[in-house]
Parts: sequence; structure tokens; C-alpha cells
Amino acid sequence: MTPSTQRLAPSETRILICDELSEIAVETFRANGFSPEVCTGLSEDELVATIPGAHAMVVRSATKVTRRVIEAADELRVIGRAGVGIDNVDRQAATENGIIVMNTPLGNTVTTAELAISLICSLSRHIPKADRRTRTGNWKKKGLMGTELTGKTLGVIGLGRIGQVAAKRALGLEMNVIAHDPYLTSRGGESPVQSVELLELDELLTRSDFVTLHVPLLDSTRNLLSEEKLALMKPGARLINAARGGLVDEAALATALEEGRLAGAALDVLAEEPPAPDHPLVGREDVILTPHLGASSHEAQENVARQVAEQISTFFLEGVANNAVNAPAVSAETLRKIAPYVLLAEKLGGFLRQRCEGAVRKLEITVSGEAKDSAEYLSLATLVGLLRSAEMGANYVNANLLAAERNIRVLNAVEEDAGAYQSLIKVRASTQGGEESHVVTGTIFGRSPRLVRIDDLHLDLDPSGHLLMTRHHDRPGVMGQLGTMIGESGLNISRLELGTAKGGEDDIALAFFSLDDEPSDGLVKSIRALAPIEEVRTINL
Repeated sequence: MTPSTQRLAPSETRILICDELSEIAVETFRANGFSPEVCTGLSEDELVATIPGAHAMVVRSATKVTRRVIEAADELRVIGRAGVGIDNVDRQAATENGIIVMNTPLGNTVTTAELAISLICSLSRHIPKADRRTRTGNWKKKGLMGTELTGKTLGVIGLGRIGQVAAKRALGLEMNVIAHDPYLTSRGGESPVQSVELLELDELLTRSDFVTLHVPLLDSTRNLLSEEKLALMKPGARLINAARGGLVDEAALATALEEGRLAGAALDVLAEEPPAPDHPLVGREDVILTPHLGASSHEAQENVARQVAEQISTFFLEGVANNAVNAPAVSAETLRKIAPYVLLAEKLGGFLRQRCEGAVRKLEITVSGEAKDSAEYLSLATLVGLLRSAEMGANYVNANLLAAERNIRVLNAVEEDAGAYQSLIKVRASTQGGEESHVVTGTIFGRSPRLVRIDDLHLDLDPSGHLLMTRHHDRPGVMGQLGTMIGESGLNISRLELGTAKGGEDDIALAFFSLDDEPSDGLVKSIRALAPIEEVRTINL
């Protein structure tokens, strides 16, 4: 249910604090005239019963704001996340209902980066292992020979805010620092940190004595360090993950440690938290495990508590949503009107991010018809969709800055006529020198986004879920073979769009399979091996 947009006085505003926060949050709300309710530890059923009549929710990571919770909220206008990641909030459901989701992207930056450096130091000198041994009365140093950090090479994967702080701290330890970031590394991007060399991921892994991860968990980064990538790491290297569980194939990591190919690992996050007692990393002496301490410092908790309370107060007092992750800094009334187009524009950007092989260097956005008055906001939404996998916390506040840092040229145009549609958003993404260029166009049916053109293929496609795209020679039996392989893998095809591919040979066709679940790497590999297949790609929207 879309909430009312009537301006509320602080005394009329019902704010729920649903997770444990520093007392500074309550103090900040009260200083601005609000009286928040603290109701922590609620189950989904309890939240559904409590949320009616509430205008704002404040959460950390424990509370799950599901679609069911959102649809039970009849007056909810804003969800504030005291932290960066919003994995526990159904952002699409919130956007569909005109509810702003905001995070606090700056509060945890230093704390998380310093934890990564602490883990690097602990790994290099076996500090946890030595502590455990000493407490048992064993004063022997055998097996505790460490390594100096000075002169060693640290590979930083993800050079966003946290990665940049980690890189600067490592430089202060006189380490050599190299980095990989897909939007900086590819095709001539410049490093935002002086003296840090940008490399492709494979080269970084082969050169680094220590590797630290600072990227979000997305479909494109899940198992980023797979068995194959772990095998590329320098013999005797050490791995640190203080970002998100699921970035590392933990079973493959355990095997690499067991075989002596890696010297150690330190993980503050795991795919399943807490880990099961029989988890392959739990009993290893060469592994440091900490219980997701990235944001656990007094300073960080006070920072995010104060920041989220100030942002929500500003939203109700001034009507502006700072650090919104699903809308520009606009009023709730404006968001309600443009929400479907915002969602569409994000999906167009996300589609092109996954469709382009190389790093995007030019983005041309044309808005036509009734959506033209929101063209500025929709340009930002497209950038957010394009950049979301490259930068944790990419949002409507920093999207233009991130685009500039990555040398992405953004060209905007407005047209009165949308042809047969009430409105259209057309986006063309090009790589350096126009070596690769793709177009995607979308519209709104009712309040639902639809893709109506991909390159030269006109279609009607729901941009949600999992797409399997193929470019293939248009021969008899190819589609039947693909359908059989997909079906035999246990996947259901909910829709198929097929047409002539852009700019290729006369017999090249383009197909998009809408699937109920994500295709496995094995299925994609098998399809890629077929003789008629020129390209196969998975796109998750």
C-alpha cells in the first residue's frame, strides 16, 4: 500500500527502532522533536502486526524487512539502515510502494578497513594461534615463524571507500599495494589512491602475498574467488575477507589450505553465519575466524546511529531523503510518482552492466513521453544500476561522482514523442572507442517495468529474475537443443524471446530465456561448448 504524502509534525510521526542501536540514535531523534519506539527482536509475524501506522523503521542487519512486512505497512514512508549493506531489506518491494530506503555509507568505512589491516597483521605473525598456545602453558615458538609486512604485496579487490582506506593504511606499513576494480582496471582507468597500481584480477592474484576483499555480495560477485581463482593465487599467499560472506568458495579455500598452496586465511564473514560445527574452516589452526566484527567499534556504532537518526529526521522535517539507495534526494510525494520509472531505469543500467564485456565509458540516456519531466532523476537511476556491483553503497548521492571517477561520459536527452508508448527510456552503453555498444529500451505497463527493445530485437520482457542470453547461428534444431539442455538441468523456461542479432552475420540470432532459477556454471559451460553458439551470458535482474 502506497503511504500518504501528507507532511507530519514530529509529535505525529511514529518511528520504530527495530534493532539494537547506540543510545545516540534515540537522543538524536528526541533532539529533533521525535519520540521513537524501541521494539527489538521482533519476528516477521510480530513485525507484520506492529508495522501498521508506523511512518519509519530503523534497522541494522538482524531485522528482515520482507515484502510481507512492507505490504502490511499502511503508512510507512522510510526505512533507515544503520550501516551500508541493505541485503536484509526488500528494496524492490519498498520502491514499488513508494517507500524510501536509506543507508549510512560513511559510518563503517574506517572501522572495517582497520579490521582488515588487523587481520593481515594477525595472520602474518600467527597472533591468535600463539595466544591460544601460550594460555595452555606452551611457551615454544616452533611453528610460529612469521613474516614481515614491509615490502610484501597487498592485493585489494574493490577500490571503493573501504578499499581505499585499507590501501592507504597498507602503504603506511610500507607494503606494495596493487588493486583490482572492474570499473577502474579495465581500459585505462586511473587509481584514486596514489602509488596503487591497477591490475586485472588474475594478475593481482598471481602477484599478491596478501589479498583482501572489499566488494559487495551480488550475483556478479558471488564466489568471486572460486576454486579456479584461488588456484591462481601466489603459493604461500594469505586471504582476508572482511566484506561479505559468499565472496569466497569456502570449501575450495579449505582445500587450498589443506594442500599447503595457501599459508592462511582470515575471515570476518562467512556464507552461513554462524558457521556449522563441521564447517571445513572452523577447526583449522591456519585460519582466523571472527564473528562479523567489521562495524563493531564504539566510533562506528555511534556514527551510524547518529547518521541514520539525522537522516530520518531531515526526511520528515525537510522532505529530503539523503543517502537514499532507491531514489534521488526527493520528497516521498515525488518518489511515489516516479517510482516505477526509477525501478525501470535501474534495471536498464543493471542489464547493460552485465551485457557489456568491457567497462562502459559512455552512457547515452534518452527519456521520452510522460517520463521526460523526471529525466534528471532517471539518469541517476540508470547510473546507480550500472555502478551497483562496482561500488558498495552506490546511490543517488554519489552516482555522478563515481561515474566521473570511472571516466564514464553521460549524455542525456529528452524527447516529447514516445511513439506508440506513453513513455520510453532508451539507454545506449559503449566501451572505449565504441568497440562495443548495446542499446536497451524500456517502458512502464501499469506500474510494472518492461523491456521492449534490446539492440535490434523488439520484444516484451519482464526485467526480473534470471535471463540466459545466447548469440547463435540460426540453424534448425538449435533452439530445441538449448531447451532440452535447460530442461534437463531442472530449470523452467517461463518465457522466450528470439530474433535477429545486431550487426552480425545474416544467420546470427539472439535469444533470451527467462528462467525461474539461476543457471549453473556447468550448464552455461555446456551451452558455450555447442558449435552454433557464439556467445552465452547470464543476466540477473
